Amino acid sequence: MAVAITDPGPLSSRAQGVPDVSDPQRLSEQDLALLHRFAVEGIGAAVRPRRDLGSRLRDLITRLPPRLKRPAGAFVTLKKQGRLRGCMGSVKAKQPLYRAVFENGFNAARNDYRFPPLRPGELRDLEVDISVLSPLHAIPSYRAFEVGKEGVLLKKDGKRAVFLPQVAAERGWSCEQTLTQLAQKAGLAPDAWRNGAELEVFTNQSYSAAYRGEGRP
Repeated sequence: MAVAITDPGPLSSRAQGVPDVSDPQRLSEQDLALLHRFAVEGIGAAVRPRRDLGSRLRDLITRLPPRLKRPAGAFVTLKKQGRLRGCMGSVKAKQPLYRAVFENGFNAARNDYRFPPLRPGELRDLEVDISVLSPLHAIPSYRAFEVGKEGVLLKKDGKRAVFLPQVAAERGWSCEQTLTQLAQKAGLAPDAWRNGAELEVFTNQSYSAAYRGEGRP
């Protein structure tokens, strides 16, 4: 169902936004790889539950440095042959980071309303992306939004939607295109972002690697 605790060998992976590890608030690539294992465990729990899940998680948790236990927002995105297969997350820090990644992995595999639950046969060639978010901060105008570098949360009339930084970058959107798409995602008029909308931005660190679980197809 999930990753073996022993070293599986080199991962085909890429990390983005990995900073100087001397900054205690930032995460190293090793930190992100460890969090990725929690995402994989969550996906495995959703697709093919195992009785030893509790012991596997306890073993992983014993390896965690304190910075991975602090509350933080996080997203887990599943891709199949480059196409979205599920994505769940939270922008605000509500629970320990490792737990947020585990639960979002589970929910991305089972509870994304846009897709049917992930099936065991789909674990082959599944790409699992994790994103760890910085705290949100409000900006006074859409003109202060740095498209491609920052993620953005839009709120208006009781509706809200969020894009991670890589969404606009991958699609080559301008600031205006990004906010138009975001307003429509929130169920608002395409130009709703121009007046009366609240915008909060954040940065993230992301890590992507193939699903590597025990008993994979």
